[in-house]
Amino acid sequence: MTDAPDTTDSRIPERPTLDGLEEKWMQVWAQQGTYSFDREKALAAPREQVFAIDTPPPTASGSLHVGHVFSYTHTDCMARYKRMKGFEVFYPIGWDDNGLPTERRVQNYYGVRGDATLAYVDGYEPPFSEGVDAKGKAIKPADQQAISRKNFIELCDILTVKDEVTFESLFRRLGFSLDWDITYRTIDERSRAVAQQAFLRNLERGEAYQSEAPGLWDVTFQTAVAQAELEARDYPGAYHRVAFHQVGAGAGEAIHIETTRPELIPSVVALIAHPDDERYQALFGTTVTSPLFGVEVPVVAHRAAEMDKGAGIAMCCTFGDLTDVMWWRELQLPIRSIITRNGRLQGETPEWIAGGPGEALYAESLATKTTFSAREAVVAALRESGDLDGEPQKTQRKANFYEKGDKPLEIVTSRQWYIRNGGREESLRSKLVGMGDAVDFHPAFMRSRYKNWVEGLNGDWLISRQRFFGVPFPVWYPVTAEGETDYDHPIVAPEAALPVDPQVDAPLGYDEAQRGVPGGFVADPDIMDTWATSSLTPQIAAGWPVREGAPDGERLGSDEALFGSLFPYDMRPQGHDIIRTWLFATVTRSFFEHGVAPWRHAAISGWILDPDRKKMSKSKGNAETPEDVVKANGADAVRYWAASGRLGTDAAYDTGQMKVGRRLAIKVLNASKFALGFGDVSGDLRAAVTNPLDLSMLSALGEVVDKATQGFEGWDYTRSLEVTETFFWTFCDDYLELVKDRAYGGQGDEAAASARAALRLALETLLRLLAPFIPYATEEVWSWFGDGSVHRQTWPTRDELPSGGDPAVLPAVGAALAGVRKVKSEAKVGMRAEVRSMTLVAPAASVERIRAAEADLRASGRISELAYAEGESVEVRDAELVPVEKPPARA
Repeated sequence: MTDAPDTTDSRIPERPTLDGLEEKWMQVWAQQGTYSFDREKALAAPREQVFAIDTPPPTASGSLHVGHVFSYTHTDCMARYKRMKGFEVFYPIGWDDNGLPTERRVQNYYGVRGDATLAYVDGYEPPFSEGVDAKGKAIKPADQQAISRKNFIELCDILTVKDEVTFESLFRRLGFSLDWDITYRTIDERSRAVAQQAFLRNLERGEAYQSEAPGLWDVTFQTAVAQAELEARDYPGAYHRVAFHQVGAGAGEAIHIETTRPELIPSVVALIAHPDDERYQALFGTTVTSPLFGVEVPVVAHRAAEMDKGAGIAMCCTFGDLTDVMWWRELQLPIRSIITRNGRLQGETPEWIAGGPGEALYAESLATKTTFSAREAVVAALRESGDLDGEPQKTQRKANFYEKGDKPLEIVTSRQWYIRNGGREESLRSKLVGMGDAVDFHPAFMRSRYKNWVEGLNGDWLISRQRFFGVPFPVWYPVTAEGETDYDHPIVAPEAALPVDPQVDAPLGYDEAQRGVPGGFVADPDIMDTWATSSLTPQIAAGWPVREGAPDGERLGSDEALFGSLFPYDMRPQGHDIIRTWLFATVTRSFFEHGVAPWRHAAISGWILDPDRKKMSKSKGNAETPEDVVKANGADAVRYWAASGRLGTDAAYDTGQMKVGRRLAIKVLNASKFALGFGDVSGDLRAAVTNPLDLSMLSALGEVVDKATQGFEGWDYTRSLEVTETFFWTFCDDYLELVKDRAYGGQGDEAAASARAALRLALETLLRLLAPFIPYATEEVWSWFGDGSVHRQTWPTRDELPSGGDPAVLPAVGAALAGVRKVKSEAKVGMRAEVRSMTLVAPAASVERIRAAEADLRASGRISELAYAEGESVEVRDAELVPVEKPPARA
């Protein structure tokens, strides 16, 4: 970096501006492939010289928010740094476009809902667009039109592509240095094939299985929900003190329990108390009858019962909450499920109630009712029977919600697919905790969140979803001669045939005419949880798998060599709220398929907080969309704000900080024009720097280079920005002012040559240090005097700069200059006023350093006579000022 081009004047604009830079450089970067990943170079290079990023695929569900800008900027800063350090950077981008968020958006956007029983309509036109009809009438849930599965999927595909075009435009404007030739959609053909193949391999090895078991169910979305997708929220309820009645020796004596869900009394299977609770020692091993229904149930002990909560004894219903599921499993209790998938009680009177005292109550007042209506009916009946002790006491209880849902989840029994995750196996859990130990988390304390989550799991990963727009399970089931579905002998697709849609494709050895008939087959009706696909993003982006048995032309982007050179990846960036989902799921799949952690580093971003210090979220309605923010402030300014927030730390949404970033970008343009305006430089710039002030400035800059590099190497991007920015303002405010008179000297003047060479070296270095943070302003300035893109230059090192300077000279002279400015300001004279004489008071060490650059201080401060005196701090005394006369006014 020591030889400069011959001329720069022709490339510097008359009035530098940020306006138009984004459009200009977005186009240049795209045309020139500035950020393209070179596959052949990567394959030929040692693995240590390749940097692979497992980029988060944003959910294509309408709009991004500033949280995306925040976290993706962090990743981009590291990608740019590594690229300048000589790494071949693999930086793909995908779109997470399948699953519930997409379906919900399509429902609200087009006014439709999927119905698998309906026939496909060719050329279907939805009743709404953008949530309104042709007359501008807004959609209501009741307005939704039922359409076929295939029609619904087509609309999902259309809308996600539309959203992704908008997202790409914003990402390009923000200057993210992604390789736009390496993209994927989690619903595209390749992603479906990868997800299905990984599932089939999990199934073959026994890591995936199907089970008829209780599971969390969202009655709004009509789908099962995994443990990782739960969100505990306060929910209004009431405690009801209800009497059960002893059987045997204490027949008829009341045992009171307190419950917020009296409508589940018909499904009670036991009363449970803590084994150490003295109040119930005599009851363990006996039975009681339920109120209203007279069903006899045992009283049993379990340590999860809470002695200090309510009456200390609880009814176990199958199922009211996850504690009921645990009790049912560990105490081997029967299943008496009454809540169905639509959130209503089953229509047929349960067999354990039929013939009993509550048969009529159930049939007449509870069957097919919502849980709310059933609760009212049961409470009224309890009040009438005398089994309700007092009136219900209102309370706020914690209920489980699907993170995107609006109603509490129910627990229903159904057939679902699971992947083992250590929730039921101590040995597997320990291995997966160990996988987390193999990853360097940034910040390090985030590893404990991973570990705590894994160690707290109480069940395997449920991956079935009862929806439409997603990756279908590549499975069919035989239908027996009697017309029964044989779930115990699933038919799986061969890998060479993937991807398949069992709802459309027939399994090998069958034809479509055999669908749903005795002796034929039926398709698995479910799709995979979106995390079951997203957990494979490293494999999808880098070319896994090689589809054994498929012809070379049908490999769907498989690239065994590339995958082998990239995996495990170097970096997984993401938010801390999805450590339990995306990060853990990816680790689990990688462990099963490859036996290693999928990346070496996990960079965890914090949340963006609103003015009330609450997390910004689209679902909460307090999120800012970034499009207008970027237009108003510029991409560099928004990136500056984002880069100012450290990994793992929540940050406030702060437009004031963006204004600071914009000011920095503008100053880069203007200061660079000024620094380049002293004439051309050439030859060995390091050797040309001889002046003590110049050497001091560059020596201090060398320290900045070291600290900025250490910041990136330590995953503290913010530290790199802070030290660089601090020096840059010192460079502008002090050094440029001190050196400008000398830099204007003649071409043969050694002092002028030293200043010009120092300015060029400093500018080349500062632009490269700032390039990861403000890519547009730095690229623009580099184009004025340098070759190629600043983003393809090497990261600066201290060795590029002259050595031997005293870094304390510039601060000392800068402090003296500040003292001169202060006395001029206090005297209310302009900065160009002459100082006829003055005394500079400073510590002895500072005086010595100031003398080394006295000529520059005199020229900058317009000082004629300068005397020195020793003191504890730098100050100007006895200054005689001569104001600059104003030119006469024009006639």
